[in-house]
Amino acid sequence: MISCLRLGEPTWATGYPRMSAVTSILCVLAAYLIGSVSFAIVASRLFRLPDPRTYGSRNPGATNVLRSGKRAAALCTLLGDIGKGFVAVAFARGLAPVLGFGETTVAACALGVFLGHLYPAYFRFKGGKGVSTALGILLGLSPWLALAASVTFVAVAALTRYASLASIVAAVIAAGLSPLVLSWGPISAVLILVAALVIWRHRSNVLRLWSGTESKLVLGRGETPPPA
Repeated sequence: MISCLRLGEPTWATGYPRMSAVTSILCVLAAYLIGSVSFAIVASRLFRLPDPRTYGSRNPGATNVLRSGKRAAALCTLLGDIGKGFVAVAFARGLAPVLGFGETTVAACALGVFLGHLYPAYFRFKGGKGVSTALGILLGLSPWLALAASVTFVAVAALTRYASLASIVAAVIAAGLSPLVLSWGPISAVLILVAALVIWRHRSNVLRLWSGTESKLVLGRGETPPPA
């Protein structure tokens, strides 16, 4: 008991290891369900826009919603997807000392909210590519990593006007810096996995970039068909 108190763990958590494991699983599940909320679809319904899965890249993300010409809807999508990644990680880190779980559970929650965005339970497991949610996760874990990824994205997007290329380069930068900024551990390992999944979700974009057929980012011009 004395050793447990020295480690700063709650006495009830050390006395009930099964309860601690259950709370960890519940936190990861909650993170997944938070990630499953697709703000692209929610914002499109609020602004009476077509379903983002039916036009453009058919990706429920901020970039595709921007093709509708509704910048407000795209902004809501962006902030919502960033916010859910941040909230899931911030809550996990805040609850860790109280509920008695550690870095591994926080990392699992980060992965859970990301997988929720990619494979949402509410939308037949067909989600977005996870760039905005990954940024929210970075914000919750390391604002410096989030800043580095954001600056990289903006710079590449401004130079090339390819949002997909900017996302891939930003993911590589975040993955490369994570062991240096956070040291090697479960969290940095999960961030590398998240970056790999972001790149994997952009595999079709990579092929179009290679063939020169990738669409460039265009602001303020509606491209969606009229709603049915």
